[in-house]
Amino acid sequence: EHREGTFICAACDNALFNTAAKFESGTGWPSFYAPVNEDAVSEHKDRSFFMTRTEVRCANCDGHLGHVFKDGPQPTGLRYCMNGVAMNFTPSEND
Repeated sequence: EHREGTFICAACDNALFNTAAKFESGTGWPSFYAPVNEDAVSEHKDRSFFMTRTEVRCANCDGHLGHVFKDGPQPTGLRYCMNGVAMNFTPSEND
């Protein structure tokens, strides 16, 4: 998605990420360096598939969104690697 707007949880419509924080990570997954606010998502330890990762869930409905890694751009250095199917997009009123 290249328009300005907000990615929301596909299950409950909770606002998750703004396009202002979206970047091209080269992974093929929608990637962001920060959620819309600190209360939008929750983080949980994920030890599946013989590795340890940080799972990201919707803070409202607990739905799985993806994982966060410490190899993203500034200003946070984080890469929220999200499953595009778990989110819907709402364009801003300017688009």
